[in-house]
Amino acid sequence: MAVQKLPLAKALNESLRKSLESDPKVVIMGLDVGKLGGVFRITDGLQKDFGEDRVVDTPLAESGIVGTAIGLALRGYRPVVEIQFDGFVFPAYDQIVTQLAKMRARSLGTVKMPVVIRIPYGGGIGAVEHHSESPESLFAHVAGLKVVTPANSSDAYWMLQQAIQSDDPVIFFEPKRRYWDKGEVDTEAIPGELHKARVAREGTDLTLVAYGPMVKTCLEAAAAAAEEGRSIEVVDLRSISPLDFDTIQASVEKTGRLVVVHEAPVFFGSGAEIAARITERCFYHLEAPVLRVGGYHAPYPPARLEEEYLPGLDRVLDAVDRSLAY
Repeated sequence: MAVQKLPLAKALNESLRKSLESDPKVVIMGLDVGKLGGVFRITDGLQKDFGEDRVVDTPLAESGIVGTAIGLALRGYRPVVEIQFDGFVFPAYDQIVTQLAKMRARSLGTVKMPVVIRIPYGGGIGAVEHHSESPESLFAHVAGLKVVTPANSSDAYWMLQQAIQSDDPVIFFEPKRRYWDKGEVDTEAIPGELHKARVAREGTDLTLVAYGPMVKTCLEAAAAAAEEGRSIEVVDLRSISPLDFDTIQASVEKTGRLVVVHEAPVFFGSGAEIAARITERCFYHLEAPVLRVGGYHAPYPPARLEEEYLPGLDRVLDAVDRSLAY
């Protein structure tokens, strides 16, 4: 059956299975990815079916995991590394930004680095400290890394396979609070470009740009605004680096207004780059300043306060109101 309705987590599992079947050089590595199947069960059943040499339970040492993946890539493998939670990636940050990201440029393009680093990110699951962060802008700032994030099951299935097939390192952020959201996956479809944004909802009055976990929130905001007669366009970025400014520009030239939404703190977030670039490109089309909605410039709070920290429907709609008031 080509079209299935799958939770995003299961779509990722099927994508990894397809990649392992298609290419014997694909290797999955990480803490508890084998016998346990990962804390979110993304790799469930893969070690049983493909063996311990293809799905490798590693020690708890993120720097060592990524360093080993770099070595495997140098030997022609395509390692897929799982970082168990977003906040655990930082012991490996040095390996990622000084080695993984630079190897291809350092070798004048002769050395490929086909490494995928999967990172569950974002909040909304009531987790403790270092389990709910959104560090995507830290990686998007690093030349040599590709940074992508799916918002639905179909993109999860196809984008992960495309990332694994890439000869450049890809940081693959998975919106953990959307793991259990179901969506249709056509396993025989022709996927779009990995770094191309998509218009998730057409509109004429204002553009909402989001990615990962916030796409669903923005779609809900657009539906709520429609009840008041407002036509909101929603653009799902899908890729944070490189960033598809052309799709955003085309939308803003139509609507004249832009609100950028992400879970990460607004301060120095990816929304700042989008706001600056679209202001440069669309200055004479804008009817209002580009507004940003996101987390606060503060450590991620305890679980009982995270709903106050995370941008929700009300904060997105408030920004829509402020933009339309100009």
